[in-house]
Amino acid sequence: MSEANTPDANVSGANTAKESTTEVDFWFDPLCPWAWMTSRWMLEVEKVRDVHTTFHVMSLSVLNDGRDLPEEYREHMAKGWVGVRAAILVEQQYGAEKLREFYTALGTRYHLGQEPKTVDTVRAALAEVGCDESIAEAADAWKPGDEADDVDRALRTSHHEGMDPVGDEVGTPVIHVNGMALFGPVISPAPKGEQAGDLFDGFVKVTAYPGFFELKRTRTVGPIFD
Repeated sequence: MSEANTPDANVSGANTAKESTTEVDFWFDPLCPWAWMTSRWMLEVEKVRDVHTTFHVMSLSVLNDGRDLPEEYREHMAKGWVGVRAAILVEQQYGAEKLREFYTALGTRYHLGQEPKTVDTVRAALAEVGCDESIAEAADAWKPGDEADDVDRALRTSHHEGMDPVGDEVGTPVIHVNGMALFGPVISPAPKGEQAGDLFDGFVKVTAYPGFFELKRTRTVGPIFD
């Protein structure tokens, strides 16, 4: 019997063939319905692939700070500060897994429940996941134009860690996987089961080529929440 056919050699080969968990870093602003759709997809992917998603905070309000915006959109951005600042505080005080829970609670209220983007909604989401409700008031204490505080600095650091690798011409969602960063995917509705896994497989293949930059077509539907 040759060495290559010994039982020990076969066992060793099986062990080296075992796949390791794919780590995905996902940047979101709770204000954005498209980031919400993509986040639900990633949670579905975890059910059918060996994948773990770590959630991070970016801010559309930071991204658009100083830009010449229509008044209606400027007002929309002003509503975004309390949610992202609360998310940073949750991450600082409770860690990444609790941030993930908080985002689910807040996003469900914002997007499925159509609750207002106010400190009261943030407070209710904090209570739902067992976090200190006073975080809502702390998040709301700072206003644009105030001198930067520690929360603002932490928010901008998190934002730039996610966004700088993809540039400032895109928003959220942003995914980092296998050392590559891409905006998207923008999807509606979020696929379920093996369909979610298939889409993820394709996304990862796209990221494997460093010269890939863009695929796009005009959206024909809005966010479909289910």
